[in-house]
Amino acid sequence: MFQKYASIMTVFSLILAAAWFCVKGEQINRYVAENAFADEPLVCVEELLDFEKVQSSGQAGEIESLRPVIAVNVLEKKEEYKYELNAQDYETLLKIVEAEAGTEDETGKLLVANVVLNRVNSEYFPDTVTEVVYQREGGKAQFSPVGNGSIKRVVASEETAAAVERALKGEDISQGALYFAARKAADPKNMRWFDRCLNRLFVYGGHEFFE
Repeated sequence: MFQKYASIMTVFSLILAAAWFCVKGEQINRYVAENAFADEPLVCVEELLDFEKVQSSGQAGEIESLRPVIAVNVLEKKEEYKYELNAQDYETLLKIVEAEAGTEDETGKLLVANVVLNRVNSEYFPDTVTEVVYQREGGKAQFSPVGNGSIKRVVASEETAAAVERALKGEDISQGALYFAARKAADPKNMRWFDRCLNRLFVYGGHEFFE
């Protein structure tokens, strides 16, 4: 009687084991079929089982924390700049700063860049760096290097590039100046207009700044 009972239990256990393998095999087959054409399919079923172990052990959160944050860093870097210029405007700003303040120190170069950007922001001047620099009134250039053509011949120095970089990041020490002039080199008639019509703010290096 005991042997008969043991035989029945053994058969029953084998039936249960076979059923379990059928169900598990069906799940594995379904997983393989679903991922056969994925961009990055698992190499083998063992990887699926390892992944399930990771999830069950609570390590999935650790894997999630390892995702890269490059996109956030890039956005933060872009936010450092107050002014975003296209290639033409950037090159024009470099050239006018070099042409007007090539003999000045970095602060003198920064001031010239500030004036150009102040004009871009002003309702009384054009809206881009290139248009501001090449603006003419009554056929006369607003900046002497444009009038005499020297802006086309200059090559911006590293110090000029550094000054322009500071200006583009928002550093402004110009007190809102919209004009500057080198009195010693300027036409006396032009300087009389500056003195009569504008408010003189300060002098730095070889330039006087006005608003």
